[in-house]
Amino acid sequence: MTFFTVETAWLKRIYVLFFISLESRRVEFVACTANPTGAWVAQQARNLLMAIDDRGQPLRFLIHDRDAKFSGGFDHTFQSEGIAVIRTPLQAPNANAHAERWVGSVRRECLDRLLIFSRRQLEHVLRVYTRHYNQHRPHRALALRPPEQADGNLKPLREPPFPQLIRKDLLGGLIHEYDHAA
Repeated sequence: MTFFTVETAWLKRIYVLFFISLESRRVEFVACTANPTGAWVAQQARNLLMAIDDRGQPLRFLIHDRDAKFSGGFDHTFQSEGIAVIRTPLQAPNANAHAERWVGSVRRECLDRLLIFSRRQLEHVLRVYTRHYNQHRPHRALALRPPEQADGNLKPLREPPFPQLIRKDLLGGLIHEYDHAA
């Protein structure tokens, strides 16, 4: 997990906190705020734990950097659930490479192509992109499957020759999703 920032068209900075699963490459939780306090970050940790409990997927480790926003209350929230908190070394973005890779993907494929005006708009854009990323976007590490279709079977998907496809546009045509026609 880590933070990244988005500058709005009105030159306001919005902080985005996200959690990504290393094994499945699934983005588990995304939250935005203009003022990330320690109390807000601790509340997002509780929100993540509730969301994870609903799916029945236990966490073992949490990796984050040494940002001051991750106060003792934040770490304690995870440690009280039996989750080991691992802090990355100073100035070592490669220690949290999967999170940094997602930041690059969301910027290249989405945020660099849109003007963001408000936190509400950013939340909508990130909700749509995260759903696309988890349910439709192929990942090489998952044998070209999206995270929600990866079941441990890493054989590539085989499609019939010349399938009939239907294209669905997201975010005004910025992202395209394809499904088989019935």
